[in-house]
Amino acid sequence: MINEYELTPLDKAGVLAESLPWLEEFQGATIVVKFGGNAMVDEALMSAFAQDIVYMRLSGLRPVVVHGGGPQISAALKERGITSEFKGGYRVTTPEAMVVVREVLAGQVQKSLVDLINTHGELAVGISGDESDLLTAERRDILVDGIPTDIGLVGEVTEVNPSAVSQMLEWGSIPVISTIGRGVDGQLFNVNADTAAAAVAIALKAAKLVVLTDVPGLYRNWPDTSDLIQSISVDELASMMPHLESGMVPKMEACMRAVQGGISRATVVDGRVPHCLLLEVFTDEGIGTMVVPGGSDV
Repeated sequence: MINEYELTPLDKAGVLAESLPWLEEFQGATIVVKFGGNAMVDEALMSAFAQDIVYMRLSGLRPVVVHGGGPQISAALKERGITSEFKGGYRVTTPEAMVVVREVLAGQVQKSLVDLINTHGELAVGISGDESDLLTAERRDILVDGIPTDIGLVGEVTEVNPSAVSQMLEWGSIPVISTIGRGVDGQLFNVNADTAAAAVAIALKAAKLVVLTDVPGLYRNWPDTSDLIQSISVDELASMMPHLESGMVPKMEACMRAVQGGISRATVVDGRVPHCLLLEVFTDEGIGTMVVPGGSDV
């Protein structure tokens, strides 16, 4: 984790002044944030995340949180003796595992996140993707080394009904969405949180999508960490996708889909950095890797 630095009063005033144009640009705008990874199991990082979300809301932005729960799901599956397996960056979800996934996401993780945000005021409201027809999904298969692979009850979002979330935003609430999808036949699906966040951002016509991850961003020649990409076009990212490490594929695919769906910018940021959201949204430099429209690097 990156340490926080001591700032003088003058430094702090400069940071606040730097945030002014971004406060003006994003005033009243919807910002969708995907929360997951190590930030979900570190109390200090969770507290900093909740502060960032509340700061955004009280500053006139309209944050929407879409959360995963990978570490908690893995722990719960292990406790119940259910094998946890990943293929192509996605969790293989059996019917037995799906029961645990919903319990953990819509119960444990969502509740703790809502409670943490609400220590700063009654702002957050939880909703699961299988409620109010929020996330309609169908079974998703993936390619692993070019071979179609069954990953069980993993869903691809086919439709988003944002009316319930939009109403929460109109009320001044902060929606906290668990990523469970429901098929047209009622079957529940485990929806990748990165994928769900992109679909929700598009449906809400958000100004920005921010995806928290466990690395500083996208590297041009991973595992060489000397060349972090600060900004990349959709076209160049598409050409890199077949060569990315499997864990980064859902995150970068989500950013790519969001921009292709009309979102002007989508960024992956290091969720291990305290107050990474404030750094990304309210500073000139930002952090992480930003995906933007266009056919070449920006």
